Amino acid sequence: MSFLSAIVLAAGKGTRMKSDRPKVLHELAGRPLLYYPIALALELSCDPVAIVLGHRAAEVRAAMEALFPTAGGRLRFPVQEEQKGTAHAVLAAREALDDFAGEVLVLYGDVPLLGRPTIDRLLAAPAGRIAFLTSRPPDPTGYGRVVREADGRVARIVEERDCGPAERMLGEVNAGIYRVPAAFLWDALDRIGSANAQSEFYLTDLVALAAGQGVTAVAAPFEEVAGVNDRADLAVAAARLRARINHAHQLAGVTIAAPEGTFIDAGVRLGRDVTIEPGCVLAGDTIVEDGARIRAYSVLEDARVGPGAIVGPFARLRPGAVLEADVHVGNFVEVKNSRLGRGTKANHLTYLGDAEIGPGVNVGAGTITCNYDGVNKLKTVIGEGAFIGSDSQLVAPVEVGARAYVGAGSTVTEDVPADALALTRAPQQTVEGWAARRREKQAAAGGKPPKQRLKR
Repeated sequence: MSFLSAIVLAAGKGTRMKSDRPKVLHELAGRPLLYYPIALALELSCDPVAIVLGHRAAEVRAAMEALFPTAGGRLRFPVQEEQKGTAHAVLAAREALDDFAGEVLVLYGDVPLLGRPTIDRLLAAPAGRIAFLTSRPPDPTGYGRVVREADGRVARIVEERDCGPAERMLGEVNAGIYRVPAAFLWDALDRIGSANAQSEFYLTDLVALAAGQGVTAVAAPFEEVAGVNDRADLAVAAARLRARINHAHQLAGVTIAAPEGTFIDAGVRLGRDVTIEPGCVLAGDTIVEDGARIRAYSVLEDARVGPGAIVGPFARLRPGAVLEADVHVGNFVEVKNSRLGRGTKANHLTYLGDAEIGPGVNVGAGTITCNYDGVNKLKTVIGEGAFIGSDSQLVAPVEVGARAYVGAGSTVTEDVPADALALTRAPQQTVEGWAARRREKQAAAGGKPPKQRLKR
């Protein structure tokens, strides 16, 4: 058992989001809001981590268990049946932490940007006493104010609705993140009342109860502790997180030509010497290996790009797309649930879905793997070194053998053996002098196009 446990408060409805979805499941860089405080708690080796749920608890729990499949028994999911304030929410986790006697870290499901250096400073405060994060936002409206004694010691926290005129002028606010000895926490919660403007049980009252023993306030940047309450807050948090993610990749050896216009999800992994041109979106659990280049305005989702590969510009890799080393996928090419072997090229205007394509294949412009028959998704297999001519349709299930050729403009419905040529287009017809005769008839008719058919 760890010396540190965590309680993550995630029971609220989030009415200001104006959404049918629970607030903590709204996404930030490809992950739900609630993912981030849980991931931080697990990174800190908190055990157990009690996630206090309320609104649509079963849905939220299922989402978190899917995101943290290896956390096992470390995650516990107490439910706050009625929302009666933050102290009441923490009290709902008491049974889940009943066998824990160390320090308890209190986090919030809608505060996703809390950084490790800041939380480390909170954990480094003197042991055995309450420590909490404070901040100085540009506008403290809505936040509880930190009231200090004349000598600077913390005396109490006053929620804004309970503030007098002098307290309302204070600029230091409570960020709501606490580190509390478990024994003191449960004893203090039993003593907290609800005699306040909202008739709720405030967790902030812990500070006044502990003031005689000494309380440590740790300053934090406001952008790290700001909560997400509506869609505007969500957009601001997303921009901050995106900048943080891009900066970390840059420091790790990735060239990002236009960071302000590049969207990289939290689950994306990038190798060294990867180059990302402007306007790209890398989503989900995409992996881009060393030396690959993602050219402008390409979108990759749950895809894997091998070393030295080139994607785009204006390419789309959908889930299940795997490009091996040195593959080239170019302008307006879409790849879905397909593997392209080493050195294969599909440079223009192509759709490759549910396909297994060997190494060294050339896929001409306008090629389509016709993978859907209205009921099932069917597979196309193209062997090593094959050549697929432009404007070809490969109607799955179908296999083109190694080093085979498919002539431009062909519709392939049967397997093509290795080293064979498949050609299905109609023979060309050429009628000598046809255009000149047409012009003569048009002139004779006073410029009106004559009604005529092509004579065979």
